[in-house]
Amino acid sequence: MKPCPARKLCSRVSAQQITSSPQGSLKVFLEELYCQINRRDLVHPDPLEFLYQYPDPLEREIAGLVAAALAYGRVTQILKSAKEVLLRLGPSPRCRILGSGRQELKLLLAGFRHRFTSGEALADLLWGAAGLIRRYGSLGECFKLRMYEGQTSTLPALCAWMGEMDEASDGWASEVLSSPRGGSCCKRLHLYLRWMVRKDQVDPGGWEGVGASRLLVPLDVHMHRVGRTLGFTKRQQPDLAAAIEITDGFRHICPEDPVKYDFVLTRPGIWGQAESFWKERRFLDGIPELERPDRW
Repeated sequence: MKPCPARKLCSRVSAQQITSSPQGSLKVFLEELYCQINRRDLVHPDPLEFLYQYPDPLEREIAGLVAAALAYGRVTQILKSAKEVLLRLGPSPRCRILGSGRQELKLLLAGFRHRFTSGEALADLLWGAAGLIRRYGSLGECFKLRMYEGQTSTLPALCAWMGEMDEASDGWASEVLSSPRGGSCCKRLHLYLRWMVRKDQVDPGGWEGVGASRLLVPLDVHMHRVGRTLGFTKRQQPDLAAAIEITDGFRHICPEDPVKYDFVLTRPGIWGQAESFWKERRFLDGIPELERPDRW
């Protein structure tokens, strides 16, 4: 097993201290992780890395939609699948989907499958995305038009945006990505928003005006257990309610960017060493044994 890239990083503050200390100690711990791990050279393996190939945000939002739609299962297979689809779409995913009809996209993605997602289903999603782009100019513009003054969360806008995506794709958007309207935590959708809204060394951004302060944590099993350890939620399942509670916990620490620490807190799982990384810091004391850490 390869050594964890950050095994020797961030060891000055232990989780044993922060779980029984004032909020300030937790912020110190998280900021130390952020400074050490939030680096582009530590992104691989992650579907996010494909977005760096597209400096134009209008292209990036399509590549990001593909990568997010396929971001479940083993990370090695996610990377293989996302690469295949983006290669088929060519150097300009935006031009390809705007210049192709529904059946053309299905032919383009014929034979593709990523676990439960077929090429046909993905083609329907992209066909729906093209419809929104023709109507609003971009997926991001459609999303921003659903944000209203005073909203503290992207959740209402996401529900409305997915409603539009479903209408444009004959319901296939929710089939491929799921929908928050059913109570799902919708990790992949919130991951997509993180990529497109936040901008730092890791997240490339592109959707100006949405506001990082409104984002929800993309909740997976690893972040769920971290949230339970920190006392942000007592919920047993990583559902939408748990995602909201965990986000609120991080919002108390970093109100302007509650999703800031998502990347660094989930890196050990992607490296395949979540259990050992956090056990060294006694971060997951009292939490059930981790599932396979290379699963999303």
